[in-house]
Amino acid sequence: MEKEHARDPLLFSPLRVRGVEVPNRIVVSPMCQYSARDGFAGDWHFVHYGKLAVAGAGIVMVEATAVEPRGRITHGCLGLWSDEQVEPLRRIADFIREQGSVPAIQLAHAGRKGSSQLPWNGNDRLGPADAARGSPPWTIVGPTAEAANPNRDIPVALCIDEIEGIYTAWSAATRRALQAGYDIVEIHGAHGYLVHSFASALGNQRLDAYGGSLENRMRHAVETAAAVRREWPDDKPLFFRVSAVDGDAAGWSLDDTVTLSCELARVGCDGIACSSGGIDAKRDRSVATALERRPGFQVPYAERVRKDTDLLSLAVGLIVDPHHAEDILQEGGADLICLGRELLHNPNWPLHARVALMGDAGYDAWPPQFRWSLRARAPWAARYKGTHPV
Repeated sequence: MEKEHARDPLLFSPLRVRGVEVPNRIVVSPMCQYSARDGFAGDWHFVHYGKLAVAGAGIVMVEATAVEPRGRITHGCLGLWSDEQVEPLRRIADFIREQGSVPAIQLAHAGRKGSSQLPWNGNDRLGPADAARGSPPWTIVGPTAEAANPNRDIPVALCIDEIEGIYTAWSAATRRALQAGYDIVEIHGAHGYLVHSFASALGNQRLDAYGGSLENRMRHAVETAAAVRREWPDDKPLFFRVSAVDGDAAGWSLDDTVTLSCELARVGCDGIACSSGGIDAKRDRSVATALERRPGFQVPYAERVRKDTDLLSLAVGLIVDPHHAEDILQEGGADLICLGRELLHNPNWPLHARVALMGDAGYDAWPPQFRWSLRARAPWAARYKGTHPV
């Protein structure tokens, strides 16, 4: 039986983070659309993120946006390595803000998981057939010269000077995110991409200051966050997405996540989005598949971060029911609820959640273009729910 919740659920209460007022606790997780051209956002992105803002998410976060061309996952990934890429992203941020949501953007570097096919073309390394279609491969980089899995290319191991150059790219992309009008930046430190591959022992066999001990392996993550924070205004929040566990006892652990989170707080991070898996580690499929999928399966990671650090925690992973989302917040499992694929399935989830948790009063926050008509429809829809004409 579903629990009853207050007229003003915590899911729809505001949250102030630094100088940014988030109107509710629903976050659109960054989800790659693989629809950019040369890193530029287009109409698909405008409509996709625009409809999620219209639906009332508190934070609408634009997908992983590469800080340099070789940092893309695919040819279809967004980028902010050029000043010319700012304006299309500003158009999206402006519209998100006009709808009352907070525009956010995730900055990323794919590392050794770059130069990949579009998912619907196979998701493996780019090859001659892809080049013939106009999508040639490029040289990828990583902590060491070891492929993420047998279906990917061997990366070039980064030297110290090249690592410093990547920090410069992060800094420049952060400045462009500010120019584009975003209020929150998230660093992608999860899912086997560059930052995560440095942190996990499954992806990092270096013998210098960036490898070996936990302190050394997480150095790249902390220095990346420090580079971004130096460029990001003090009144704007900085989030960091982690794979809280690798799903392999030899890899990254939840205790490691807490240690890293404390270091990230020291350099100015405000929130940790707790995902998991993705490191690959020479397997035919991602380590993430070793984790049991069930509603809220990653919430314990967010709860641990919230309990053991001074940071906000963001929960993500099969949170599909509004009552479940509210319970997570009420029970202290997280400060913010991130929705991903559920919003692809139902972009209006935040609006439906208001009605589910607040009854007819939930319609008060719907856009006026929808509200007047759907409020009149509601009693008829309720009466005939589950029926169909004979």
